[in-house]
Amino acid sequence: MAESSFPKAGRSGTTGVKLMMTGVGGNLAWASMVTMTLMFGMVFVLCLGVSLILNSETPGMGLGIAIAATLVFNIIAFFLSPWIMDLTQRWLYGTRWIDLTELNRKSPESAAIIRQICADKKLKQPRLGIIDDQNPTAFTYGSLPNSARLVVSEGLFTYLDDDEVATVYAHELGHIVHWDFAVMTVASTLVQITYLIYVFARRMGRGGEKAKDIAAQVAMVAYIFYIVGTYLLLYLSRTREYFADRFAAESTGNPNALSRALVKIAYGLVEEGQKATEPSRLVEGTRALGIYDHKAATSTGTTYRISSKPDQIGRVFLWDMFNPWGWWMELNSTHPLTGKRVRALSTYAEQLGLDIEFDMGRIMGEGRTLSKSKLYGSFVGDLFLYTAPMIGLFAGAIAWFFFPLPGGGFAYLGYPLLGLGIGVLLKTFVMFPNFDRAQETDILTLMADPYASPLRGKPAKLKGELIGRGDAGYAFGSDLKLQDPSGLLFLRYASRFGPIGNFLFGMKKVNSLIGMQVHSLGWFRRGVAPWMDLIQLETQNETQVNSYHRFWSFLMSGGMIIGAIVLLFIV
Repeated sequence: MAESSFPKAGRSGTTGVKLMMTGVGGNLAWASMVTMTLMFGMVFVLCLGVSLILNSETPGMGLGIAIAATLVFNIIAFFLSPWIMDLTQRWLYGTRWIDLTELNRKSPESAAIIRQICADKKLKQPRLGIIDDQNPTAFTYGSLPNSARLVVSEGLFTYLDDDEVATVYAHELGHIVHWDFAVMTVASTLVQITYLIYVFARRMGRGGEKAKDIAAQVAMVAYIFYIVGTYLLLYLSRTREYFADRFAAESTGNPNALSRALVKIAYGLVEEGQKATEPSRLVEGTRALGIYDHKAATSTGTTYRISSKPDQIGRVFLWDMFNPWGWWMELNSTHPLTGKRVRALSTYAEQLGLDIEFDMGRIMGEGRTLSKSKLYGSFVGDLFLYTAPMIGLFAGAIAWFFFPLPGGGFAYLGYPLLGLGIGVLLKTFVMFPNFDRAQETDILTLMADPYASPLRGKPAKLKGELIGRGDAGYAFGSDLKLQDPSGLLFLRYASRFGPIGNFLFGMKKVNSLIGMQVHSLGWFRRGVAPWMDLIQLETQNETQVNSYHRFWSFLMSGGMIIGAIVLLFIV
């Protein structure tokens, strides 16, 4: 169990109360319908576009066969997937199947909630599986509600209390009741078809210029539809998590327990990650299916590890709730940010008249006092600087048409290369500011900063212990894990000799550093997980390690600018 614990908030004496979702999650039925309608519509439009490709007697036949084959394959896979996944689960993770009697010995409340929900919803009891892995996770798969499988890991029972485990089971049963796991399967198939049309259109239209032009247009539209479809799928995936959370709160009357469960799962993933010598196949392989995205566990999990007060964890959620970078990064995530899920669960506790586990009301109040101009002004500026190299590249390409210079060969590359170099230089100044006045702090304080950015580096000094490599599965990895009394983050190393130097440092030096107490200086960044770009590391025996992130950025930008000048005025 966690090294720190705090009193539990209460639970409702009644279950089955309909709870209102306020400001989160949207509408699952609407999201499913819109996603499916748009995906079918996009596939239909693309098929019409392909039919216009000329210079082939049967231009649509090959595509029709390909789409039909894809649909047949996915329909077969849809119905056979439970048995196929059973085999892969057993082979990869050693999944074993249990009955309610065995589950009752491990978690009596979980067995009771399964009986209750299956009876209330007239649902066939899903097949129950357990994986002998201490990484806490749970997931559901199958093609139809009556053939669903609900699998959890042993780590769930290690890190969570009985009532918390029960809410996780209720959450997974919510996916079955809502049919969203089946909708995700169909939507994924349609996204695959848009990509198939993109590949197919690129290879068509070889008979004439008109056909080639149409094929190129169809391929471009298909690729755009593929990107749009992917983001629709991610949105649907995040939405279904909110609705499964609400279903668990309604079925158990215990939203606080699910809040604790999410935080403890993050803690357990961090703890098991520290012990591991290689990445967990389980958490990597079930990332999209699982109840929690392990890549988002670091900030919440490490805070719970040392926290004796729920408000300390709540402060870390400020970034999730109010920093626009959180929204931006969530667009590429299969799960909502933890802070947003805990906030939604807190509103359910309020509706049930319960005390709240994490005082998200106070956190929301604190968030409203944050400077909006600083949050959003910095974000807009950061986005511009983040894309500055690409903006410079395109600006340079446009400049060539308006201000062409005499010369042949590769001179036309000079302007784009110059723009790219200037963009990288501007980005470097913001990413790696002056560190002469870096202050000594701790990881929790850095993570609780709601203004933190993944781009705008914050110079900081930390003291702690090096507990392992950043990538547990890479024997020659040069990145490190630093732990202080308040948390854990990754230290990213950059050798002055580039990738070869990183490899040699990972091979020869890292093992001798692990376990040492160190002083580190670097630029802190906050994304879904926190990290620091290392400047300097000093160990307890006065060994000093220097890192050269800024050097390489300046070298790269300077090289591009000099190369551009050579191309424009010398070559």
